Amino acid sequence: METTSRIDNGQLHIWLNGVAAKDAAAFKALYQASSPKLFGFALRILNKRELAEEILQESFVNIWNNAASYQSSLAAPMTWMMTIVRNRAVDLLRKLDHDVEIDADEFDPQIVLAMESGDLSPLQQMELSQDAVALAACMSRLEAMQRQAMALAFYHDLSHSEVAAHMTMPVGTVKTWIRRGLDKLRNCLVKVPAL
Repeated sequence: METTSRIDNGQLHIWLNGVAAKDAAAFKALYQASSPKLFGFALRILNKRELAEEILQESFVNIWNNAASYQSSLAAPMTWMMTIVRNRAVDLLRKLDHDVEIDADEFDPQIVLAMESGDLSPLQQMELSQDAVALAACMSRLEAMQRQAMALAFYHDLSHSEVAAHMTMPVGTVKTWIRRGLDKLRNCLVKVPAL
């Protein structure tokens, strides 16, 4: 069985296109190639094997149903699938009444991991890692509620109304937090010295 470390993004993209066309063989190949890494990712978030297995299964159902919406211009195939796994895992933690806090110390490795791509050169990976460190540092400077609203909107792909419902805040407040947070991040990232 191939592992994701030996599979290029082009092959993953081909399989995702097949899955979008409801090709069961492409789905099986995609599952066999990516499930070990996605399972490990879910396990790190949930810390329970049975929960990680449940999330992996739900995530692949989601991948099957939504492969046609995948856009290679927005994310590498593995990044897109890891986002689905992360969103499902975080949703499960919320249902289990665990407190999910977006913490800059935990945020950086997750960004780096999600952005891993086999077609990046070592220099590109280093630059991406430095960008992730800078972004995590700037995110940590935001107020907690603003940071949470932005994380839900951008890293969990929730709409403003979904973020507002999750945080039990008015939509207008959430929109303002996100708009101002983006301005603060932009200003912070301009000021962060090169690492």
